[in-house]
Amino acid sequence: MRLLRTPEERFADLPGFGYPPHYVQLGGIRLAYVQAGPPDGEPVLLLHGEPSWSFLYRSVLPVLAAAGLNAIAPDLIGFGRSDKPTEIADHSYARHVEWIRAFAFDHLGLTGLTLVGHDWGGLIGLRLVAEHPDRFARVVAANTGLPTGDQPMPDVWLRFREVVRTAPALSVSRLVQSGCQATLPAEVRTAYDAPFPSAAFTAAVRAMPGLVPTTPDDPASEANRAAWQQLARWDKPFLAAFSDQDPITGAMGPVLQRTVPGAAGLAHPVIHGAGHFLQEDAGGQLGAVIADFVQAHPR
Repeated sequence: MRLLRTPEERFADLPGFGYPPHYVQLGGIRLAYVQAGPPDGEPVLLLHGEPSWSFLYRSVLPVLAAAGLNAIAPDLIGFGRSDKPTEIADHSYARHVEWIRAFAFDHLGLTGLTLVGHDWGGLIGLRLVAEHPDRFARVVAANTGLPTGDQPMPDVWLRFREVVRTAPALSVSRLVQSGCQATLPAEVRTAYDAPFPSAAFTAAVRAMPGLVPTTPDDPASEANRAAWQQLARWDKPFLAAFSDQDPITGAMGPVLQRTVPGAAGLAHPVIHGAGHFLQEDAGGQLGAVIADFVQAHPR
């Protein structure tokens, strides 16, 4: 596997994101993460999705830290400061699940976790919750789901997949902006483009939409069906914190609420006026939702 590493100077002067990076080695590939809050606080694992990176959580991290929580936001392999395999074929759903599993459990030894999964962060994180339930205390699903390929994906997502697959050149900042209600400042758009100095760095961005199961015989479908079976028995606190302006994942919120026993009886917030990237449109509000949820449901 050939790897590229984004030069550190690309990440200079990131707006509102002065957290120093930390790194772990996963069998020869380097994964980056940032941490905020007391290291002995309850851990909250913040997983981003396509095509963003941990910078997405810059308005969430200080809220969690102020609440005494140990907020940990990794960059998925191929994104942010993490190493970038150069071939689309280097990426698979199973590999991304394993990379985050090894990071969170083998290297950081995290237990009593609260998962916050957004977009692909939920596709990966919910698999980990189902496969390692003893490691987790709570779940916050934010504009995400766990597709098996047994139900059709929304047309808007299919169009997005086709754009990412066929566009001669990709603008990551433009993709993020298209999922926001607010207009992103120029320096924020620059930060989303920072991990990708050239097209050679964008294999993960190109690959991820094609890894979402869209047919019943997808390589990841069986593992995701098994995860749903486990989630249907999950009775620890489970919160669906979805925005009201996300045509991609909006239908998944009610499904999760109906299916997961731990979601029963909870007041699931609807974050109004926010798009798919609700961390950009309402990051402080999402942070407060997470902090209040953890405090309201002690281990």
